[in-house]
Order: sequence, then structure tokens, then C-alpha cells
Amino acid sequence: MKIRFLDPAQSEFDDAIDYYDERRAGLGFEFAEEVEQALERIVHYPDAWSPLSSRVRRCVINRFPYSVIYEVRSEIIIVVAIQHHHQEPESWRSRVIV
Repeated sequence: MKIRFLDPAQSEFDDAIDYYDERRAGLGFEFAEEVEQALERIVHYPDAWSPLSSRVRRCVINRFPYSVIYEVRSEIIIVVAIQHHHQEPESWRSRVIV
């Protein structure tokens, strides 16, 4: 399966890396590694994570208060959001075509 980030999700990912790097050198890299591991789990088991709607699911990232919000379409995983757990829970909905 291929992985594609929506532009807002890529921005959220990049912003979180920058935020953690400002807190401690290398922490942004650690965050990125945790996201990559979550994406690997999603690729291998796309239907294993909590459904948020009929097509969208959430995979919680280890060690950090973030989740990968994603949608599976044929052989592509679309990353809809890299969402902080204190962010508005439904903020990703406008990014998904119903």
C-alpha cells in the first residue's frame, strides 16, 4: 500500500517535528520515528484501528499525544490528519469527502 498525506496533515506533521525539536534536540526525530512506526502498523493492518466514521480510522502514536487519522482507498492510505489529542476532535472532518 502507498501512503499519501493531505497537505494539511503534512503541515501538522512538520509543525509537530519542529515543535518537539525546539523543546529538545532530536525529539522531533523521535516523534517522526513514532509516526513512521504507526504508519507501518497501518499499512500491515489497515482495519485494526478505531473507526471514526465509515471510512476514517484513528491510530494512536506511541509516546506522544498524537494520532494518525487516515482513510483507506483501494491500495492507498490517505493521511487526513496528524492530530494532537487536545485539538478539536472533529477538525479533520472537513478534509474528507463524504
